[in-house]
Amino acid sequence: MPQDNQRSQLSWAFYDWANSAFATTVMAGFFPLFFKQYWSAGTDPTISTFWLGLGNSGASFLILLMAPLLGAMADSSGRHKRLLALFAGLGIIATAAFFLVGEGAWPWAISIYVIAIIGFSGANVFYDAMLPRLTDSSDFHRLSALGYSLGYLGGGLLFLVNVTMTLKPAWFGLPDAAAAVRFSFLSVALWWLVFSLPLLLGVREQTPISTTRVTLRDEIRKLLDTLRSMRRHRNLWLFLWAYWLYIDGVATIIRMAVDYGIAIGLPANSLIVALLLVQFIGFPATLLFGRIGQRYGAKRGLWIGLWAYVIATFCATFMSSALEFYLLAVALGLVQGGVQSLSRSLFGQLIPAERAGEYFGFLNMLGKAAAVLGPLMVGVVAATTGNSRIGLLSILLLFLLGMWFLRKVDDSITPQTATTS
Repeated sequence: MPQDNQRSQLSWAFYDWANSAFATTVMAGFFPLFFKQYWSAGTDPTISTFWLGLGNSGASFLILLMAPLLGAMADSSGRHKRLLALFAGLGIIATAAFFLVGEGAWPWAISIYVIAIIGFSGANVFYDAMLPRLTDSSDFHRLSALGYSLGYLGGGLLFLVNVTMTLKPAWFGLPDAAAAVRFSFLSVALWWLVFSLPLLLGVREQTPISTTRVTLRDEIRKLLDTLRSMRRHRNLWLFLWAYWLYIDGVATIIRMAVDYGIAIGLPANSLIVALLLVQFIGFPATLLFGRIGQRYGAKRGLWIGLWAYVIATFCATFMSSALEFYLLAVALGLVQGGVQSLSRSLFGQLIPAERAGEYFGFLNMLGKAAAVLGPLMVGVVAATTGNSRIGLLSILLLFLLGMWFLRKVDDSITPQTATTS
């Protein structure tokens, strides 16, 4: 039985290896550049920027609305794995479809991108919700960290291959870099499909809570009940406030890093190197944070990661060279996966396992609302002071407020005690 459980856990964690190729190669790497330079060729840059922003916001907003309901439906039916397969399949097909989009066909590109993000994000709701049912609270942090670390390694490896394809297309029998990028999208779809199979074949489907047919109205009523019950669980509510604040800061730093690199005059190749640094450093560092969480508690691990973000944000305001940018990438690579994985495992420790999908739906909803306050604060402060460096410094407020709420969270609580009011 222990061997079967270990096999199920490793099969589950490998889904991070599978879908991180989409997050790295498509979302962070090639899609934004290819959309501007190939699919939007000849289009007014302001128009393409508008549609790219609208596509990202629209997809995130749809997932924000859908995530809690999807999680509740999975809990009622016990079909986390089947629903994950449905949404992952949607994302895989959409990613492969990028290969068919020709130059200048930006409306098709942005439409497919929205579908791909819905598939990617929707599948993550069910993936995260499976965590509490695969292990007990004593092992949450190790297993969550294993998933994220495999994601950094897998996503980084394929991204390295894809970058090599674009720099040396002749090595792969391709005519030019544009063809290499299109084939990279196909490789992501294939990678995502193949490495999803361990989870789909190696993890046993969850047992339904009830065999009674549940309607959409029932699910909405249950969600409202959950919101009311969450208000009575002070510990959980404090964590959600903390998470919303500090993950907004994390997401803002991630999104601003490349823009800042461009602003100080770094070439695109240097930015790609920095992204690869984050991926490969993130693999062992996230595993280390899992051990820290197991031995000293998730909250202490989060404190280490968040203080590192505070220091890195402060130092970034004085950055002016490529070397300093690489050092920032190393610093973020050391803590980014740890903050993400320990947040997931600590939340899993605070909630009842039988309603994990529903609760993780809310956590994913907050994740989709990330990078909303941060960019607004940076823009307002920069415009008011006339100094973009001071604007970046304002993100410290999000980290410090999040840490203030996190300090009040009791990470010794169990899922059983979390169900009591």
